[in-house]
Amino acid sequence: MVVKVYGPANAACPQRVLACLLEKDVEFELVHVALDQGQQKSPEFLLLQPFGQVPVVEDGDFRLFESRAIIRYYAAKYADRGPNLLGTSLEEKALVEQWLEVEAHNFNDLCFTIMYNLVILPKMGKPGDLALAYSCEQKLEKVLDVYEHRLSQSTYLAGENFTLADLSHLPGIDHMIEEAKMGHLITDRKRVNAWWENVSSRPAWKKLKELAK
Repeated sequence: MVVKVYGPANAACPQRVLACLLEKDVEFELVHVALDQGQQKSPEFLLLQPFGQVPVVEDGDFRLFESRAIIRYYAAKYADRGPNLLGTSLEEKALVEQWLEVEAHNFNDLCFTIMYNLVILPKMGKPGDLALAYSCEQKLEKVLDVYEHRLSQSTYLAGENFTLADLSHLPGIDHMIEEAKMGHLITDRKRVNAWWENVSSRPAWKKLKELAK
């Protein structure tokens, strides 16, 4: 069965889902939602996602929103296909969950605020809050210092295997490098940079980058 994914291919949260589906070789149909036109706030879309956000997936009669919930679902549903993205031991599974929480609460908000003020608002012809973006950059430096220390202990965030903990960071970091021009946050940290080069070279992510062009 083909999974319907609602959202633009170049937006971070849909990309998190698409990267997971590509890792698991799950066939999907992308239903474009024009965020710049406010399509996600239309009455029709609000029937799919009551908060007016992307992505949403439809898998037969099953519908799900919130990108991290979606990737957990598909990593479990297709556990026997492709890489194990949830961890094997109880401890590794707990670490995957831990770093997913870190990504959601310590990393993503800073990333989004920087992107919103340096990229999204200027594209809309509006001035961004540069002071706020700079403040978030400084906070993100400290977060990535924690990552640097963690990656001195293991190849990936949750251990020696690529998991959802790593995958969930791909869109945010890519947008920071490509659009916000903040690649120094990654390259200034030897282990974070090596980790990024590793995870961003995965075939599934390369496929997604082509799709998003």
